[in-house]
Amino acid sequence: MGLLEISAAGLYCPAGDFYIDPWQPVNRAVITHGHADHARRGSAHYLAAPGNNAILRRRLGSDIHLDIVTYGQIATHNGVRVSLHPAGHILGSAQVRVEHAGEVWVVTGDYKLAADATCVPFEPVRCHTLITESTFGLPIYRWAESRAIFAEIGKWWSENQAEGKASIIYAYALGKAQRLLAGLDPRQGPIVCHGAVAAVNNDYLAEGVALPTTFEADETSDFSRSLVLAPPSAQRSPWLRRFGDHAGAFASGWMAVRGARRRGGLDRGFVLSDHADWPGLLKAIELSQAQTVYVTHGQVAPMVRWLREHGKEAFGLQTRFEGEIDDGA
Repeated sequence: MGLLEISAAGLYCPAGDFYIDPWQPVNRAVITHGHADHARRGSAHYLAAPGNNAILRRRLGSDIHLDIVTYGQIATHNGVRVSLHPAGHILGSAQVRVEHAGEVWVVTGDYKLAADATCVPFEPVRCHTLITESTFGLPIYRWAESRAIFAEIGKWWSENQAEGKASIIYAYALGKAQRLLAGLDPRQGPIVCHGAVAAVNNDYLAEGVALPTTFEADETSDFSRSLVLAPPSAQRSPWLRRFGDHAGAFASGWMAVRGARRRGGLDRGFVLSDHADWPGLLKAIELSQAQTVYVTHGQVAPMVRWLREHGKEAFGLQTRFEGEIDDGA
């Protein structure tokens, strides 16, 4: 490939002797963000962007060797210049810019261009070669404004309150749940969080992210007016019994796919993703001004084909993990 290459442990920079989001323990790991498919245990040294201290220490171990560098700050290793730039995915998410001998590569990690009050907005980074995710890399994926989605959620919550039902939304515990919290109106009723969500909320609050007051399930009994945030792993678990009659929904980009809500046995599906949609992916690629694009982590073949048809030098890049995951840890 060139400045970066795929090895048995993941994406590797031979000149700098470091890995980006390695799949297994290595000596030096640069982490794009704290989701489990990008941040793995066991490496000797980690480098990450602001916002990751509590998140990564809870996920990877409180005693890890972790260096936090500000966005745009350059770290040099073996003559290779590395800097982290906002990806807009979740708190602390970053693109990795790698420069050596006049050549610049950027690894996007996961990203979105949509507004999100809980993290630093996406920042385009110019480069010669771009490695982009493509989780939702098909033209069918086009997101509505998040304000419209939050209005839909508020209306659904009100309808359930009128029927005396708890409103349960399944959302990934790291990132999605906090984005939902920041968009909800706490005046509408109590907001209850599963323990996995509450733990991550504390990480966000420690980093200065404003979130409304929430309760855990044993702190309130007024479930008929409550909106409950829980990881997808809680669906059909004994934990749900305490809420009695309830309506269930899932907040994910996958809810744009016909039949996904029905297969999950859900009352509603809200199309809210922390990944870029098709127009967002194309815009990010265009803004990078990259001459060569590697596509990974999702709908690789359709995106590569589209880019080639529109004059880009594009290739697929295989990764161990694909798509959104239930990040309830």
